[in-house]
Amino acid sequence: MRAVVQCVSEARVTVEGREVGAIGKGFAILLGVGHGDTEAEAERLWRKIAKLRVFDDAEGKTNLSLADVGGEVLVVSQFTLYANCKKGNRPSFTEAGDPAIANRLYEYFADLARADGFKVATGEFGAMMDVALVNHGPFTLWLDTDAL
Repeated sequence: MRAVVQCVSEARVTVEGREVGAIGKGFAILLGVGHGDTEAEAERLWRKIAKLRVFDDAEGKTNLSLADVGGEVLVVSQFTLYANCKKGNRPSFTEAGDPAIANRLYEYFADLARADGFKVATGEFGAMMDVALVNHGPFTLWLDTDAL
């Protein structure tokens, strides 16, 4: 699995002009599922993200976790994180996971965050979405379970 994690002061996702999810301070997570990913990858990725100490403490050092700041989570499915641009100019998405499995793991990932007590909003899997956010810092991380 792959995730782009952005520290945000706010974020929202709309589908056809209808807001389907919004958060205040926390993480906006773009989540991609690849071939062979399972619940184990979702769990490992969420545990890493939940423990990241990337929010400023009283001295302005990135020393606080999502829980420490009472943060919220917006999870948006993003199969394009598995784009392969090696040949030509049109990306190939054959490395992205099967949509049915990806949707199940996307929902599972969001449920892991909910189970840890976080307010979680999501996009709509497979929909054309507009994501708006205010990246705080800016602070953006790219995580891949193959490298964790």
